[in-house]
Amino acid sequence: MAARKQGKSSGNVHIGIGGWNFAPWRDNFYPAGLPQARELEYASRHLTAIEINSTYHGTQKRTSFANWRDATPDDFVFAVKASRFATNRRILAEGADSIHRFIDSGIAELRHKLGPIVWQFAPTKQFVADDFEAFLNLLPDAVEGVSLRHVLEVRHASFMCDEYLKLARKFKAATVFTDSPKFPSFADLTADFVYARLMNAQEKLATGYAPKDLDQWAGRVASWAEGKAPDDLPAVEAKPGAKLKPKAVYLFFINGAKERAPSAAGALLDRLGWTPTEALPVKVAVSKAAGAETSAKVPAKKAAAKKTPAKTAPAKSASTKAATAKKATAKTATAKKATKKATAAATTPKPPAKTANARKVAAKRSASRAAA
Repeated sequence: MAARKQGKSSGNVHIGIGGWNFAPWRDNFYPAGLPQARELEYASRHLTAIEINSTYHGTQKRTSFANWRDATPDDFVFAVKASRFATNRRILAEGADSIHRFIDSGIAELRHKLGPIVWQFAPTKQFVADDFEAFLNLLPDAVEGVSLRHVLEVRHASFMCDEYLKLARKFKAATVFTDSPKFPSFADLTADFVYARLMNAQEKLATGYAPKDLDQWAGRVASWAEGKAPDDLPAVEAKPGAKLKPKAVYLFFINGAKERAPSAAGALLDRLGWTPTEALPVKVAVSKAAGAETSAKVPAKKAAAKKTPAKTAPAKSASTKAATAKKATAKTATAKKATKKATAAATTPKPPAKTANARKVAAKRSASRAAA
């Protein structure tokens, strides 16, 4: 496990990225030659949290959650994105089956490493108080003895109202803050923890965000962690007058120029006084399932193996058998003749070679004939 240097308030601060399998991170964030099966192992020792996104698209295996837990350091945290089948519906109150199918899928296998669950709503989903309250009533407080914390990522401006904030606080659910210009951004605190998803990274910047912007985010994170509310973020309500309690902070670089996300997270962690101390993780026994966050968005279809019956050679007719036998006899006769010729050639005596004197006599005779 990497030794971790922790600065002030860093124990309740969790900074990371979305997922861990992304080709542009190879030979970039991940060292050249690092096996893909060890990418989670590496990422979890150079960041402090990861948001699992594949769970949004489809159900993951219980064994996968257990493997992910075992592949990461003891103080690492996974946020988990809830199933889209529970949130992308016209009437949220009708999503009970989808909610419980997700909750019971095995997320409890993460145990103490399970962070908040993110419920993301479509940009077209508007706030309807009664329906939204019915949805929040469906969210359980625990599963298999593991406590659950819920985060609401609302993406329509109709949620920027006092009634929504009151509901979120009633159910102790946090509200996602995002810096994306595509979605409403409001930093009103609605739970005892803070959840931010930063989506505005720039490809031209090595760390995704300019140094001054990362400095600002480091200050905001520190304020939240120390029980203060940053005064430079948009909000529905006025800044609270009373001092807040210290809050756990979860912040993920999640979109924009995704290839810059690990660098951005690392740069922010460094500003908060946390740095990894090992270049490569120690090798641990991890199954292949731990190395990949499998997306179920487009499930792979395995063709059923088909056994091809052995082909039976057709029975030969009598005429065919006779023709075959005749050919075989002819081949045998030809082979015998070839063998007889070879034997005769080997046993026929060769004429004796001429001696040197005989060659001289023959040469003189030829010379006499030429002179005549």
